[in-house]
Amino acid sequence: MAAKIKKILIPVAVVAVAIVAAGSLSSLRKPPEKKEEQRQTILVTAQPIEQQDIVYRIQSQGTVKPRLETSLVSEVNGRIVDVADSFIEGGFFNAGDLLVRVEQADYLTNVKAAEASLANAQAALEEEKARGRVAEEEWRSFTDGTAPELGLRRPQLAGALANVRSAEAELERAKRDLARTEIRAPYAGMVRSRAVNLGQFISRGTSVGVVYGTDIAEVRLPITDNDAGFIQLPQSIDDPVKPEVMLTAVVSGVMSQWPARIVRTEGVLDERSRVIYAVAQIEDPYRRNTSGATPLRFGRFVQAQIMGNATSDVVVIPRYLLLAQQQVLVVDTEEQLQFRDVVIERSDEQFAYIRSGFLDSDRLATSAIANPLAGTQVRIAGTDNATELAADKDGGAAVLTSQVKE
Repeated sequence: MAAKIKKILIPVAVVAVAIVAAGSLSSLRKPPEKKEEQRQTILVTAQPIEQQDIVYRIQSQGTVKPRLETSLVSEVNGRIVDVADSFIEGGFFNAGDLLVRVEQADYLTNVKAAEASLANAQAALEEEKARGRVAEEEWRSFTDGTAPELGLRRPQLAGALANVRSAEAELERAKRDLARTEIRAPYAGMVRSRAVNLGQFISRGTSVGVVYGTDIAEVRLPITDNDAGFIQLPQSIDDPVKPEVMLTAVVSGVMSQWPARIVRTEGVLDERSRVIYAVAQIEDPYRRNTSGATPLRFGRFVQAQIMGNATSDVVVIPRYLLLAQQQVLVVDTEEQLQFRDVVIERSDEQFAYIRSGFLDSDRLATSAIANPLAGTQVRIAGTDNATELAADKDGGAAVLTSQVKE
């Protein structure tokens, strides 16, 4: 019986001792140190807001075309006996250069015949003048008074004079036809297309080819009503106001530029696009008189930057920073986010030009912030911010200092 009791008490005693030991160890364990969690503020980038004096640059685009385009047409009939080497697609020529010559034999004959007719008419006129003088002398030798017109052969004299003038006109016509056998360049330019060749018979009205003038090229630039308010466009061809334009295009992988000027507008709004077209002119586009320069070929599509009106005291910001309802996000003196209602003078694809609405102490927030709220505390990148956390636990003090430098 005593052995059984002993077997029961020993395990109970062991468990009791373990419980007492665990309680003692638990009472000796130091509780974990508690630290207050500090919530970090949002890190943003901001820049000072500065007013500027600028000149507006209006963006447009267009295709380069010749100012002069002429379809050459034959004014005589005949066989082509000569074609200039430069009269070929892409060939250049100067004003007055011979391009095509038609056989002249028949027209030289017509000139000689007209000269002979004129000589006969002039001889007849001189003869009639002599007869008139003889008739007047005979009349005065037989009687006094005024001689009749017919007696003095005045009508015959007038007829002879008319024949001379008619012969002169025929000679002028024959010489004109002879000159028209040579088709010459009306101005300096290049050949767009050629429609005839050596030995071909052409008649009056036959198209010979199309030529372009290379002295001046033109570009039609569409301008919206909004943009037109920031450009001083010429009101007429004689208007001395001619805004500067810089044309740009990529030629053979290299960005090239050509200066130009707006010389006129087409005067009416396009019915479909509701824009007005300004015409810019470029002198010597093919650089025939300038060595080493990149030519601006007809048909090339170019970007245009038009120099507009000058303005002062505006704030220029990237367009993407402009929020809905014409608001801009700024950081105030207390480093909190705020929304500012601004007055926009103009905006384009890249920038917004703000006339007013900012405070003197505002800084423009340039970071992308999801769902910004007015009054949110922020940290500005590029400045030193110190945050101190103090704790006094168990007679000790812990200080945490963090600096942000970005």
